[in-house]
Amino acid sequence: MRLKWLFGLCLSLLLATHAQADNYFLTITNSTGFDILYAYVSPEHSDEWEEDVLGTDILEDGASVRITLQGYDSPLFDVRLVDEDDDTYTFWGVNVAKQDLEVTLDHLD
Repeated sequence: MRLKWLFGLCLSLLLATHAQADNYFLTITNSTGFDILYAYVSPEHSDEWEEDVLGTDILEDGASVRITLQGYDSPLFDVRLVDEDDDTYTFWGVNVAKQDLEVTLDHLD
């Protein structure tokens, strides 16, 4: 009886740990020649962009920012950046577990 209880407890802990969402990190480096004012990061295939992760901060040209993405089940994200001229840079299906972003004018939409 005690062994069944211990097995049930271990199984419950294993399932609870597996079902937990992960935290991911994304470093964005701005090499566009322009300041980036907004950064939107949403789970891949989302219908809408989530809130601006920069908030009141600005990602100046030549600078980098590390963004924490909490509570997601997948490391795949879509990223949209908006610079001071309202130009956009969109990246689809970024695997933040394997890559960071260096944004250049070549990525201009």
